[in-house]
Amino acid sequence: MDQLTSLLLSLLTIFLSLSGVISTITFTIVNKCDYTLWPAILSTAEQPLLTTGFALESGEYQTITSTTSTSWRGRFWGRTLCDQDSTGKFSCVTGDCRTGTIECSGSGATPPATLAEFSLNGPGGIDFFDVSLVDGYNVPMLIVPQGGTGQNCKSTGCVVDLNGACPSELRVTSTDGKEGVACKSACSAFGSPQYCCTGAYTTPDTCKPSSYSLFFKTACPRAYSYTFDDSTGTFTCASADYIITFCPAPNPSQKS
Repeated sequence: MDQLTSLLLSLLTIFLSLSGVISTITFTIVNKCDYTLWPAILSTAEQPLLTTGFALESGEYQTITSTTSTSWRGRFWGRTLCDQDSTGKFSCVTGDCRTGTIECSGSGATPPATLAEFSLNGPGGIDFFDVSLVDGYNVPMLIVPQGGTGQNCKSTGCVVDLNGACPSELRVTSTDGKEGVACKSACSAFGSPQYCCTGAYTTPDTCKPSSYSLFFKTACPRAYSYTFDDSTGTFTCASADYIITFCPAPNPSQKS
C-alpha cells in the first residue's frame, strides 16, 4: 500500500469516526519474549488492516487500529525463527504464512501456531475473542481487554511455554533437531476424524476432548483447545480495546 493510499484511508477513517458511522478498536501488540517475533495478521478482505506482518524486537510494541461499520473478523499470531535467504525470500520455522515476504497479504498461519481470534462488533455491538490452540501452539500469548464491559469481558490466553512439555508425537523441532519450537494439534499430527471433528465426528456429542486436547486444556484452561470448546474458551466484550502480549510472564526463552 503506497503512502497516498494510506493517507486517504486515514483521512476517511477520521471523517467516518467523527460522523459516528464506524467504530474504532485498537490492538496493541507487545513482545515480552527475549527474542524477536514477527507478528502476523489475517482479516476479512473487505476490511483489511494497514499491515499484515512486521518484525517486533524484544520489549517493543506496535499499535494497530481497526475501523469498521460492520462485524470484523481476524486473527493474530507470532512467527518465530524467521530469516531471508540469499534470494530475499522470507520464511519462518513456525507460523509461516508462505508469501515469501514479511507481509502475509491474506495468507494464514502454517500450523502449529497459537492464534488470537476476534469477531468484532457483532450483534448488539459485542466482540467475541479467544486464544486458540486448535491449530497447535508455538508461543505464549495473552489477550487483555481494555475499557470493555460485560460479565465475560476477561483476559484469556496460554501463558506457559508448552514446547518443552509437548508430547513427542506432536513436537516440532528446530532445523537442527535439538529443541522443540512448536507443538502440533492431534488433528494436524494424525489427520484422524475423531481428532479433527470431521466425518462421523462433527457434533459435540460425537467429538469429545482427546488426551491431546486435554494436554493443552490442562496447561491453559482458558484457551480454546479443540473444535467444540466454546463454553470455556470464548470470551465477550463490548466497547473494548485489546492488548495482545507474547510471552507475558514469566519471560520464556526460545530455548526453554
